[in-house]
Amino acid sequence: MRALLRIASLLIASTLGTLVVSGCEQIEQVEDRWRPMTPHEEYLQGLHDAGLAGSGLSQAWILEAAEAVRSPRDVELPFREATYVAADAPEAIGYRFRLERGQQIRIGLDVEADPSLQVFLDFFRLAADPADPPRPVATARTTPEGLVYEPDRAGDYLVRLQPELLQSGRMTLTLELNPALAFPVEGRDIRAILSFFGVARDGGRRSHEGVDVFAPRGTPVLASAAGRITRANVTNLGGKVVWLRDDVKRRSIYYAHLDSQTVTAGTRVEIGDTVGFVGNTGNARTTPPHLHYGVYYRGEGAIDPFPFLAPPRRRLAEVVADADRLGSWARVVNEGLRLRAQPESRADVVRELPQHTAVRLVGASGEWYRVRLPDGTAGYLSARLTEDLDAPVAERVAARAVPARSRPEESAPLVETLATGAALAVLANFGDYWMVRTPTGRPTWIRADAETADADG
Repeated sequence: MRALLRIASLLIASTLGTLVVSGCEQIEQVEDRWRPMTPHEEYLQGLHDAGLAGSGLSQAWILEAAEAVRSPRDVELPFREATYVAADAPEAIGYRFRLERGQQIRIGLDVEADPSLQVFLDFFRLAADPADPPRPVATARTTPEGLVYEPDRAGDYLVRLQPELLQSGRMTLTLELNPALAFPVEGRDIRAILSFFGVARDGGRRSHEGVDVFAPRGTPVLASAAGRITRANVTNLGGKVVWLRDDVKRRSIYYAHLDSQTVTAGTRVEIGDTVGFVGNTGNARTTPPHLHYGVYYRGEGAIDPFPFLAPPRRRLAEVVADADRLGSWARVVNEGLRLRAQPESRADVVRELPQHTAVRLVGASGEWYRVRLPDGTAGYLSARLTEDLDAPVAERVAARAVPARSRPEESAPLVETLATGAALAVLANFGDYWMVRTPTGRPTWIRADAETADADG
């Protein structure tokens, strides 16, 4: 049974493709055989145990999970989006993004629905080879604010959201980006770094193995991570120095040229604790007071600390578009509006839309709506360029019996046959079809070339 569920899970995670194993991906896939099942996989097993995995609705749920991995939305961090999922339409949403070494992501999910609603949040690292399956990230830390993760190497990642079957609800996903290490000088930020990693020293005989943060003498120097002080001594090069061993990532953080130290070897510190004060001891005696700050990994030596301290270039935008409209149909207000791949005006154009095109509002990010067209195409529209369907764009009368369907396509199920003389409020359009509100108040689709007459005529 467990093997069968693993196969089903792999089909989802690998987007139903052939898996090619190579390099470190092979090692991680071997490790994956022994990892605990994810909640998503456990739910899939529960469907199987209950004899429901073969039902049409369950199959749609499984295929949606695969599609979210195969064709995720590319987003730039930080990112926030409110999403609505309807009970009658199983859906999974995938968000793909880039993480660099030195960055830390916090993944938060706020579910605005029945507390019993279960939403599965899966976090994957995407392999460099597209043929390799995505790797579930098992090393993210669970905190009250969400999952926190710092990559060991740069790469592409994916978050998938999928509610359980037969449940409706609205949820807000937040992908918050932060530097992996806290800034080490009180009251200063990245702008105080005026000497950078790799700069030549001593006439080119060595290079700078850190960054220099300039601040007045006596400014507190702070622990960038929780850990243990391994050394606090005096050297010819660094003067008064402190070495901090990071509890989580097992890296060493080096503070040099201190005016004085406030810790000794063996001291436990938390983020923000004072370890010393800015000075210019050691070979910095002829320079203004500053902190030399270095980051070291075993087997690598010194690495550039700047990415570990730099804040994100973009700010996290609040959801301004009206999230209460999510789940409803709307229409575009102008001709030739551009459906974008991401919620920003410079994003790639997915499609140009005619005036009054029907769109389903399924997500809200900043001032944009994520919409789904009647044919399933998804993208983003500026919220101010959409309007509700309260008022019709035209009034028609059926000149003869007109078939009304559930979707704007000939193969869609017939909802009803509208009688001759039926009043039809045209709400929106898509392709060769009109969305109309019938005398019973039900929105349906009829062909635009159906025999109708102007209601005023």
